[in-house]
Amino acid sequence: MAKPMDQYTWRELEIGNVVTEPGNAQEYKTGDWRSQRPVFDNKKCIKCGVCWMFCPDNSIMQDAEGFFCADLDYCKGCGICARECWPGAIAMAEEVK
Repeated sequence: MAKPMDQYTWRELEIGNVVTEPGNAQEYKTGDWRSQRPVFDNKKCIKCGVCWMFCPDNSIMQDAEGFFCADLDYCKGCGICARECWPGAIAMAEEVK
């Protein structure tokens, strides 16, 4: 398993920051540069999981009630979940920082 990012020195990083060790994707929180974020409307959600299937970042999870939500630490705001949600339960909103 990869060591935490705060334990690496700049000399240990691969050229181009290529990920070479399996299991380290959780160390790289990639949602910081997002300009839009998904907003889920549980009143419209039918719990089909299509958003979960199409998310390229694996940032959508199911809560205890079966509804879906995005882990904004990893969501890049691509909008694929909103586009594929045929009940229209996901809308993209401008990210406010």
